[in-house]
Amino acid sequence: MKKIDLKKELKSLYQPSAKAVALVDVPTMNYLMIDGEGDPNTSKAYAEAIETLFVVAYTVKFSVRKSQEIDYGVMPLESLWWADDMAAFATGDKAKWKWTAMIMQPPFVTAKIVAGAVADVKRRRTRLRSPNCASNP
Repeated sequence: MKKIDLKKELKSLYQPSAKAVALVDVPTMNYLMIDGEGDPNTSKAYAEAIETLFVVAYTVKFSVRKSQEIDYGVMPLESLWWADDMAAFATGDKAKWKWTAMIMQPPFVTAKIVAGAVADVKRRRTRLRSPNCASNP
Protein backbone atom coordinates (compact mmCIF):
# COMPACT_ATOMS: atom_id res chain seq x y z
CA MET A 1 0.00 0.00 0.00
CA LYS A 2 1.31 3.43 -0.96
CA LYS A 3 1.52 5.90 1.96
CA ILE A 4 1.46 9.63 1.37
CA ASP A 5 2.29 12.34 3.91
CA LEU A 6 0.48 15.40 2.57
CA LYS A 7 1.49 17.58 5.50
CA LYS A 8 5.12 16.86 4.69
CA GLU A 9 4.63 17.37 0.94
CA LEU A 10 2.81 20.65 1.60
CA LYS A 11 4.98 21.75 4.52
CA SER A 12 5.34 25.30 3.22
CA LEU A 13 1.54 25.66 3.42
CA TYR A 14 0.73 23.78 6.61
CA GLN A 15 3.84 24.36 8.72
CA PRO A 16 5.24 27.77 7.76
CA SER A 17 8.27 29.22 9.49
CA ALA A 18 7.50 31.06 12.71
CA LYS A 19 10.71 33.07 12.30
CA ALA A 20 10.22 34.73 8.94
CA VAL A 21 7.47 36.16 6.80
CA ALA A 22 7.25 34.38 3.47
CA LEU A 23 5.30 34.86 0.28
CA VAL A 24 3.52 31.58 -0.46
CA ASP A 25 2.16 30.57 -3.84
CA VAL A 26 -0.83 28.37 -3.00
CA PRO A 27 -1.65 25.95 -5.79
CA THR A 28 -5.20 25.11 -6.80
CA MET A 29 -6.53 22.50 -4.38
CA ASN A 30 -9.82 20.72 -3.78
CA TYR A 31 -11.69 20.96 -0.49
CA LEU A 32 -14.68 19.53 1.26
CA MET A 33 -16.49 22.70 2.35
CA ILE A 34 -19.55 23.77 4.33
CA ASP A 35 -20.73 27.39 4.55
CA GLY A 36 -22.58 28.89 7.49
CA GLU A 37 -22.89 31.84 9.80
CA GLY A 38 -22.86 32.64 13.49
CA ASP A 39 -20.51 32.55 16.43
CA PRO A 40 -18.23 29.53 15.96
CA ASN A 41 -17.91 29.19 19.73
CA THR A 42 -21.65 28.74 20.29
CA SER A 43 -23.13 27.91 16.88
CA LYS A 44 -24.61 24.42 16.64
CA ALA A 45 -24.30 24.74 12.84
CA TYR A 46 -20.52 25.25 13.09
CA ALA A 47 -20.07 22.23 15.37
CA GLU A 48 -22.21 20.09 13.04
CA ALA A 49 -20.29 21.33 10.00
CA ILE A 50 -16.97 20.31 11.55
CA GLU A 51 -18.32 16.91 12.56
CA THR A 52 -19.75 16.32 9.10
CA LEU A 53 -16.56 17.41 7.34
CA PHE A 54 -14.44 14.99 9.36
CA VAL A 55 -16.89 12.10 8.96
CA VAL A 56 -16.93 12.60 5.18
CA ALA A 57 -13.15 13.16 5.03
CA TYR A 58 -12.48 9.89 6.86
CA THR A 59 -15.03 8.05 4.73
CA VAL A 60 -13.23 9.34 1.62
CA LYS A 61 -9.86 8.34 3.08
CA PHE A 62 -10.95 4.75 3.75
CA SER A 63 -12.65 4.50 0.36
CA VAL A 64 -9.40 5.55 -1.36
CA ARG A 65 -7.42 3.22 0.87
CA LYS A 66 -9.62 0.30 -0.18
CA SER A 67 -10.08 1.10 -3.88
CA GLN A 68 -6.71 2.67 -4.78
CA GLU A 69 -4.49 1.26 -2.01
CA ILE A 70 -3.32 4.75 -1.08
CA ASP A 71 -3.13 5.71 2.58
CA TYR A 72 -2.87 9.32 3.68
CA GLY A 73 -3.62 11.40 6.75
CA VAL A 74 -6.77 13.48 6.77
CA MET A 75 -5.75 17.11 6.52
CA PRO A 76 -6.50 19.66 9.27
CA LEU A 77 -9.62 21.76 9.48
CA GLU A 78 -9.33 25.20 7.90
CA SER A 79 -11.86 28.02 8.02
CA LEU A 80 -12.48 31.30 6.25
CA TRP A 81 -14.17 34.09 8.23
CA TRP A 82 -15.86 37.32 7.18
CA ALA A 83 -18.94 39.49 7.74
CA ASP A 84 -21.17 41.42 5.37
CA ASP A 85 -20.40 44.47 7.50
CA MET A 86 -16.69 44.21 8.27
CA ALA A 87 -17.23 46.45 11.32
CA ALA A 88 -18.98 43.48 12.95
CA PHE A 89 -15.96 41.36 12.10
CA ALA A 90 -13.50 43.95 13.39
CA THR A 91 -15.39 44.47 16.67
CA GLY A 92 -15.68 40.73 17.28
CA ASP A 93 -19.48 40.51 16.91
CA LYS A 94 -19.20 36.80 16.11
CA ALA A 95 -22.97 36.32 15.87
CA LYS A 96 -22.78 38.19 12.54
CA TRP A 97 -19.77 36.29 11.21
CA LYS A 98 -19.99 34.11 8.15
CA TRP A 99 -17.69 31.15 7.63
CA THR A 100 -16.60 28.37 5.36
CA ALA A 101 -15.23 25.33 7.18
CA MET A 102 -13.10 23.12 4.95
CA ILE A 103 -10.70 20.19 4.72
CA MET A 104 -8.28 19.89 1.79
CA GLN A 105 -8.49 16.74 -0.32
CA PRO A 106 -5.62 15.13 -2.23
CA PRO A 107 -5.67 15.50 -6.04
CA PHE A 108 -6.57 11.83 -6.57
CA VAL A 109 -9.87 12.27 -4.68
CA THR A 110 -12.50 12.74 -7.36
CA ALA A 111 -15.98 14.21 -7.21
CA LYS A 112 -17.31 10.67 -7.72
CA ILE A 113 -15.44 9.43 -4.62
CA VAL A 114 -16.76 12.35 -2.57
CA ALA A 115 -20.33 11.80 -3.80
CA GLY A 116 -20.08 8.13 -2.81
CA ALA A 117 -18.75 9.06 0.63
CA VAL A 118 -21.50 11.64 1.19
CA ALA A 119 -24.15 9.07 0.17
CA ASP A 120 -22.59 6.49 2.50
CA VAL A 121 -22.54 8.95 5.42
CA LYS A 122 -26.18 9.92 4.79
CA ARG A 123 -27.18 6.26 4.64
CA ARG A 124 -25.37 5.43 7.91
CA ARG A 125 -26.76 8.46 9.72
CA THR A 126 -30.30 7.71 8.59
CA ARG A 127 -29.94 4.13 9.81
CA LEU A 128 -28.59 5.29 13.18
CA ARG A 129 -31.50 7.70 13.60
CA SER A 130 -34.09 5.07 12.65
CA PRO A 131 -36.46 4.15 15.51
CA ASN A 132 -35.61 0.49 14.88
CA CYS A 133 -31.85 1.04 14.76
CA ALA A 134 -31.20 -1.77 17.24
CA SER A 135 -32.63 -4.26 14.76
CA ASN A 136 -30.91 -2.80 11.70
CA PRO A 137 -28.01 -4.91 10.44
